[in-house]
Amino acid sequence: MSLAGKTILMSGGSRGIGLAIALRAAADGANIAMLAKTDTPHPKLEGTVHSAAEAIRAAGGQALPIVGDVRDDGQVTEAVMKTQGEFGGIDIVINNASVIDLSGSLDLAAKKYDLMQDVNVRGTFMLSRAAVPLLRESANPHILSLSPPMNLSPKWLGAHTGYTLAKYGMTMATLGIAAEFADAGIAANTLWPRTTIATAAVQNLLGGDRVMAASRTADIYADAAYAVITKPAREYSGQTLIVEDVLEADGVTDFSKYAAVPGTPDDRLFPDIFLD
Repeated sequence: MSLAGKTILMSGGSRGIGLAIALRAAADGANIAMLAKTDTPHPKLEGTVHSAAEAIRAAGGQALPIVGDVRDDGQVTEAVMKTQGEFGGIDIVINNASVIDLSGSLDLAAKKYDLMQDVNVRGTFMLSRAAVPLLRESANPHILSLSPPMNLSPKWLGAHTGYTLAKYGMTMATLGIAAEFADAGIAANTLWPRTTIATAAVQNLLGGDRVMAASRTADIYADAAYAVITKPAREYSGQTLIVEDVLEADGVTDFSKYAAVPGTPDDRLFPDIFLD
């Protein structure tokens, strides 16, 4: 199944994994609307919603950059309406926007706790909910959230409680929507990698150059996301999926091309969090 002519509404996506997913879809000729805050360049981070739109068009897709905040209900509603007005509907929602702070409970600022809850959990729920009426009209509607499986091991519950709550909240919201709208044929799944992905978050928050060199590129996440959102929605929903498992199920056995540093053996890659 191709994404040609399909319309994706994504939160965030100015850079990193979200942009990689958008570019993979654009190669099919997909329409991609992006609701993101990055209207102007960040001093330390590359990419804005406008530069992402240019890259999407260059890759063969149609782009609709929407400057807005997934925490603002009015802007979420407006993004859905703008997407419908530009492309005629919505086939896929990708909950990509996420805030990370791995501070321990005593060190985590209250404002950052609230921000993670607002963007990760509330944003996922509100954007998905706002799109449901249009997803009902799609021939193969999907919601995909970039969040981990629910691992209740104390190792992860206690490692960074505030962030864990926010990411598991994304997953719970997604699984709840999958169950609630199963009769409507709307698929909702989550997707998470086994290894760290070479993004700005890894560079700045998880270990700098050392971990970046032991990571995989965002292309592996993009290829797995593509595999998920092109599957029959009524047959593929309510799952907490792992990137590598999705690709292996589709016949991929060699992941070497995804190494951020070519030639890095799989057993030297840095494992991502939340997976034992």
